[in-house]
Amino acid sequence: MDKKKILKRKQHQLQVEAELHRLPNPQPKSKSVRVSSKSATTTATATATATNPYSSHSGPTPQECLSLRDTLLALHGFPPEFAKYRNRQHDDDNHHHAATIPPETVLDGLVRTVLSQNTTESNSQKAFDSLKSSFPTWEHVLGADSKELENAIRCGGLAPTKASCIKNMLRCLLEKRGKLCLEYLRDLSIDEVKAELSLFKGIGPKTVACVLMFNLQLDDFPVDTHIFEIAKTIGWVPAAADRNKTYLHLNERIPNELKFDLNCLMYTHGKLCRKCTSKKGNKQREKCDDNNSCPILNYCKEPV
Repeated sequence: MDKKKILKRKQHQLQVEAELHRLPNPQPKSKSVRVSSKSATTTATATATATNPYSSHSGPTPQECLSLRDTLLALHGFPPEFAKYRNRQHDDDNHHHAATIPPETVLDGLVRTVLSQNTTESNSQKAFDSLKSSFPTWEHVLGADSKELENAIRCGGLAPTKASCIKNMLRCLLEKRGKLCLEYLRDLSIDEVKAELSLFKGIGPKTVACVLMFNLQLDDFPVDTHIFEIAKTIGWVPAAADRNKTYLHLNERIPNELKFDLNCLMYTHGKLCRKCTSKKGNKQREKCDDNNSCPILNYCKEPV
């Protein structure tokens, strides 16, 4: 075969290939998928379990939640340390109060909650006060040496861990938003707030729930150790429940209008009554122990 024929054949082949590249890619025909009723039921069950892992557990009912709230309120009164957050819920009806007493910033609330982990309220408050007095702005905290920050919050315990969490959170916030401010969270839904705060390393579900309830005034129900133990003691969750699933279950079952007061009261009661929690030895736990019985243990059986 001479060179001219070879060259002509190659040119023809290149033209064919070029034409093929210009053609649209053939799309595979979509296959119809049949979903059996069994598969649909399984999917629905999985979705319900993700929302409430103890959906088959009977308690608590709205009436039981109301009864417990009233019982604890009569026993302890409303805890004064939470009164400023409770009053804030009514600020829309009291513009003068709202104007004269500005709410705690969301960032302050988040850091305060981080400092409250694994320590007493007294030490937590001292650590927060020391932090604010040592650093005039959050920019100063971010720019400070880690040891300086640790020394400022050392009285709250776990200083290296908490300092690292705070600095990481501030760094990520500045990178994402361009300023150290979380007030934009006030315009988001509960799920959106959870998604935003969960991006910060060291910020867990309980911390997020506390910010939702206290600082954003949204309907959420944090579950700490005290509330978790009480919920198991009075049968609101199964005996083998874990804390994260208890959080999902109680948020599903407790009426929104009762969540704030009931949460504050259960937390306070858990600190004071050793019969409702597994912890012992707190000198303040005496209110429920004088008569050697705790009234909330039979509250479900009493008329409301």
